[in-house]
Amino acid sequence: MEHPILFLSWLFEKVGLGDFAHHNVNVIYSWLVMLILIVAGKLAVGSVKLIPSGGQNFFEIVLGGFEDFMVDVMGEHGRPYFPLICTLFLYILLMNWMGMIPGMASPTANINTPLSMALSVFIVTHAVGIKHHGSHYIKHFLGPVWWLAPLMLIIEIISHFSRILSLTFRLFGNILGEDLVGAILILLAGAYFAPLPMMLLGLFTSFVQAFIFSLLTMLYIAGALEEAH
Repeated sequence: MEHPILFLSWLFEKVGLGDFAHHNVNVIYSWLVMLILIVAGKLAVGSVKLIPSGGQNFFEIVLGGFEDFMVDVMGEHGRPYFPLICTLFLYILLMNWMGMIPGMASPTANINTPLSMALSVFIVTHAVGIKHHGSHYIKHFLGPVWWLAPLMLIIEIISHFSRILSLTFRLFGNILGEDLVGAILILLAGAYFAPLPMMLLGLFTSFVQAFIFSLLTMLYIAGALEEAH
């Protein structure tokens, strides 16, 4: 949730970039999440052992389970897209959770952040389809009956563009709603621990939203990889 005093905005003000920080809160907190993921990935790679133990065991189980689930949804041909989908999931999850910390803000509570990711998924989905099928990818938009092809083409184009809106507003609306409810509870209760039950629920629903975004990405890419009927 967006708190009255945002730590990074205050920090940017100290170096003369307060105006930029004020108008781009979602951008600077997205940068923070990216930095956390980059540093965490670098540390994880540097500490990988041939015989895993401790934290490495835990993360191998979690990531391995996520990859197995993704392959169950997409099929074996979807395995190469695991890095993209897993990164999306972690990126969204951390951005959703960021607003739970006092002095921080959720970048996904700003519509521009979910929209940018939805556009990326849209572009990647059709790039994968074109790469996999070549010019035959157009068959995905024409339907099984040739004389209905012009109508199906219009319907399919609208359907595919509506995915951008679906991904964007589902994530944006849920996270903004959580942040607003949390902020209202804090203002009414006057103490940070009063809305704690709502915040715990927010941790779970933020996870669910990250998972749904990733699952829909899997389904869209899997659809692009399938042969047209």
